[in-house]
Amino acid sequence: MFKRVVSVAALSLFLQGTAQADELVVAAAASLTNAFKELAGQFEAEHPGTKVLTSFAASDVVLQQIVNGAPVDVFASADQKAMNKAEEAQVVDPATRKNFVQNQVVLIVPSDNPANVTNVGDLDKADVKRVALGNPAVVPVGRYTQAALEKAGQWDVVKQREILGQNVRQVLDYVARGEVEAGFVFATDAAIMKDKVHVLEVLKTTEPVTYPIALVQREGRSDKAQAFQDFVMSESGQQVLAKYGFAKP
Repeated sequence: MFKRVVSVAALSLFLQGTAQADELVVAAAASLTNAFKELAGQFEAEHPGTKVLTSFAASDVVLQQIVNGAPVDVFASADQKAMNKAEEAQVVDPATRKNFVQNQVVLIVPSDNPANVTNVGDLDKADVKRVALGNPAVVPVGRYTQAALEKAGQWDVVKQREILGQNVRQVLDYVARGEVEAGFVFATDAAIMKDKVHVLEVLKTTEPVTYPIALVQREGRSDKAQAFQDFVMSESGQQVLAKYGFAKP
């Protein structure tokens, strides 16, 4: 039996087999980790006999696993681009695609803020050597960050100091451990480490930070997939997401 949280590596091994009839596989963006673990537990309680397996990583990494044949039933992305790619690859059912939460991108610093950064404009200070952000090639928060900074004319400054994370939680860890002077994460991620990071500023993104969810298009998809999506969209599901700082879209 699989553990409830499945790593990306374990999900790769999952390609060699198929999920059991009573198992529902939910793959989601790293920023949804805490909220979706709780949602999975509540869903199991309401559906005795069903085991929810969850896997979390950068949205594009999760998508690639699905494209490669991982028997995922539900996919939740941190941006529209990853879900658009999923539709283009015909691995999700477009008719089931829904936006279910909204987030924000924030500038954070270690709690002791050794470089005395106060806003994005301070990132060109001599004391700022390293700025962490998600790799825009595969990480939604990185894409949002790059677009916002390009529009504000501040991308080149950050680009010269960039330390790329492979998912938003890695970026958060870099800042929390003081390995960088600043970083860009989702507001919900910053909230789980209030004792180690300090939020300085909310970025003005070029588009709303909305998260889409959809059912994976595959033979043998769990018959509980639609029920899980409905639960995420329900009032009780939205209350769990709100608990972790997510807003309604």
